[in-house]
Amino acid sequence: MSASTIILLLLMLLGILGRSNVIAAAAAILLLLQFTNLQRLYPLLERRALEAGLIFLVVSVLAPFASGRVAPRDMLQSFVSVPGLIAIASGIIATHMNCQGLELLQRFPQMMIGMVIGSIIGVAFFGGIPVGPLMAGGIAALLIQLMALLH
Repeated sequence: MSASTIILLLLMLLGILGRSNVIAAAAAILLLLQFTNLQRLYPLLERRALEAGLIFLVVSVLAPFASGRVAPRDMLQSFVSVPGLIAIASGIIATHMNCQGLELLQRFPQMMIGMVIGSIIGVAFFGGIPVGPLMAGGIAALLIQLMALLH
């Protein structure tokens, strides 16, 4: 059994034990590809799976607008109210941090395992939701930059 198979099995087990269905399912899908000799799809997944996942995430967030559950008047409130302006600022900060996280993970892909384990701990013990490695990477990049400033 290869090291990558063992790692994927471990991640799937940790995902199941940590009640993180997203991590368990992702590991299971990659194991399925590995066991069916479809590893040639890995480069495609590396290039496009993140983009596809983000599309589905944004679709889920925009669905209330499409269904008419959010009125145009409520949307306009986000531009003139303090909570709305805070939400806009939060979006700007989050997207910047996500970019930093992506850059960090591209430079140091080995950090992903720590972020996955941290996500599992967050789900299992703190009621967290594992939305994605980019924000975890962004926070890691910020903390690494802060550490560098302090030393």
